[in-house]
Amino acid sequence: MAYERTTLPSGVTVVTEHIPSVRSVSLGLWVSVGSRDERPEQAGCSHFLEHLLFKGTSTRSARDIAEALDAVGGELNAFTSKELTCFYARVLDEDLPLAFEVLADMIVDARNDERDVDAERQVVLSELDELHEAPDELVHADFCELVLGDHPLAAETLGTLQSVTRLERDTIHAYYLEAYRPETLTVAAAGNLEHAEVVELTDALLGDLGRPGGSRAPRTPPQHYRAGELHLRPRPSEQAHVVMGGGGLTQQDEDRWAMRVLDALLGGGMSSRLFQEIREVRGLAYTTFSYAASYTDGGLVGAYAGTSPGKVDEVLDVLRYELDRAASDVTAAEVERAKGALTGATVLGLEDTGSRMSRLGKQVATGAPIVTVDEALERIAAVDVGAVRDVADRVLGGGRDLAVVGPFDEGDRDRFLARLG
Repeated sequence: MAYERTTLPSGVTVVTEHIPSVRSVSLGLWVSVGSRDERPEQAGCSHFLEHLLFKGTSTRSARDIAEALDAVGGELNAFTSKELTCFYARVLDEDLPLAFEVLADMIVDARNDERDVDAERQVVLSELDELHEAPDELVHADFCELVLGDHPLAAETLGTLQSVTRLERDTIHAYYLEAYRPETLTVAAAGNLEHAEVVELTDALLGDLGRPGGSRAPRTPPQHYRAGELHLRPRPSEQAHVVMGGGGLTQQDEDRWAMRVLDALLGGGMSSRLFQEIREVRGLAYTTFSYAASYTDGGLVGAYAGTSPGKVDEVLDVLRYELDRAASDVTAAEVERAKGALTGATVLGLEDTGSRMSRLGKQVATGAPIVTVDEALERIAAVDVGAVRDVADRVLGGGRDLAVVGPFDEGDRDRFLARLG
């Protein structure tokens, strides 16, 4: 992966990868703000703005924005996370200036009209309703809040029903002016392009966003993770959903490569320990997996399963057993199989310009040094059994937390806590 990087005097960073074998370009404008950066009275603003910026600027209506990309067969979308907001487009290489002009206009000159705020509020509230009606998703939000406590990383990206309901236009617009600044903006692009052209477009279309000289509020890392606690959410559902785990690694932790291998062999595919034991051998669940979520200064590790309420105790016993033994009996064959899976997924995941743009954009926007694909593959290949056992002992060897969503009540609390050990 040959990339070029330039930081303009305004503070905007530009990073590109030239891929001459394609006829497309993926462009992303990454703002280094997310739900963790919101004050309590701003909860939900980052995600709300993801919606509002598509509603129009002083020179473009929402329809104008949509038609501009549709007319050239392009794609336009956005997403918000705990630490980032990204607006991105994929177009033919010849239409890069058009896509950049539209995205830049949205970023620089968002109208954030009060009528649009009221209309989009209902859309966001519907998203929150969907989350609360999906216990298999809600359990992960509960688990994150349980492990991280009152740290801003624990906050739900969508906000809450209460916070979204009371958000006013002036609060959202003030957050927009405060957060969308040149020093928080990364322009990432991959495809059939020239770096100099992207830099020129950035300087001409974004400049300093008309908001120079600012500075972002410092982020405070989690001081500790909870351990040995339970979050039980009674829900009259046909299935019980559980997540067991605890604190994880940061994005730059040196053990993160071994953690990726551990995650893959523990619950990353059909040959993983959780899938084989919980689904194939015991038939306890249709879906089970593990995950390792990393942020700039914190992380989570969780093992999930969705099962029938009558089988939840057995499932929890299996989850606990698999987490307990990972530090002592991981085998060389498992490690090699997991490394092969990660290598294949890494390479196959970069078959399109969008994936390559996202890889670059996320690394630069979070302040991480760029790790090329070849470097990543080398780091994965260097992981051995000892490294996997060590990281398993470090991450899984301490106290754990448990989130449960299902048809239970407070009378079940003691039996679930007993499963934590």
